[in-house]
Amino acid sequence: MTHSPADQQYREKQAGALQIGDYLFLPGDGPAEEITHIELEHDDFGAPALVLVTTLNHGIVRIAIGSNVPVGEAAVTASEAPDGGTPDGGDAPAEAVPAVVVPPLPETAPTVSGPSAAEFALIPEPTDSPENVVAAAAEAHPGRNGITVLSERLVKGINTKSGSCLRDVSDLAHDLFIELRDPDHALAVADILNVLPYDGNRDRWMSVERSLALSSFICRELGKTERAGVYDQLLQAPDTLETDPFKARINAKVRQRELNEPNLYDKEIFRSIDNGNRDAEREWRLLRLETLLFLRSHGGSDTIGIGELDHRIVNELEAVRA
Repeated sequence: MTHSPADQQYREKQAGALQIGDYLFLPGDGPAEEITHIELEHDDFGAPALVLVTTLNHGIVRIAIGSNVPVGEAAVTASEAPDGGTPDGGDAPAEAVPAVVVPPLPETAPTVSGPSAAEFALIPEPTDSPENVVAAAAEAHPGRNGITVLSERLVKGINTKSGSCLRDVSDLAHDLFIELRDPDHALAVADILNVLPYDGNRDRWMSVERSLALSSFICRELGKTERAGVYDQLLQAPDTLETDPFKARINAKVRQRELNEPNLYDKEIFRSIDNGNRDAEREWRLLRLETLLFLRSHGGSDTIGIGELDHRIVNELEAVRA
């Protein structure tokens, strides 16, 4: 005799939260079966779409990642109970008996990584207020309109909770290094953002991320490889914050796919070249440069190695500076 969820105690669990060791009720009648393996299938945009669950006896089951599915406990037959009896020592009935199953130990949660105190100390302590750091950078380059516009906004007060303010600081650091070839002031401005912790807001973090990737590259160019490594760790730290093992695996796969299939704006750049639009070409190349710097701070990917990245970053710098 078989048992469906209607016959046995069960609870619902979202497919995206299933773990190896859970007992899943399959479509139709039957006891819950142990999950032995889980894979993800992504849609064409890289987002997780299907959970591919392998159970002990029935192969692979495909489940939409947002679906709720019934999970329960293992069904134990009389022959599996000690001395041919029931788990509580009574006479064995002719049919399977539900039993409490001790779940396996959870998979180890990912370790939250980040620089040590000694490593973090490689980032110099600020000797002045953020506003004064910005003002000093602007004073070093009088008459540069873009720098002046950004600095005039920022010296009025830098609000680290404002996404637009963080973007202005990041843009200023990029302009100082890319446009004006001033790595020292670029690093000083970038460090206003580099020491900010990840607060869970991805929109704000994008500006910090840009700043960290730029700072890592500048330090490698200056021979400060240990300091560059600190920026790399800070940039990657949010990827390790998820404590749920299954969600952490999803995030890791999505992140790796982003690294392996980056948007390098090839079509947009070639279209701008064909149209003779130098300004548009430069803007697209700046976006490509940011992507390359991000990949370099991650140590490359499965598709683009460090050597190739270093070569391409130099080429893009020359192109946008020309």
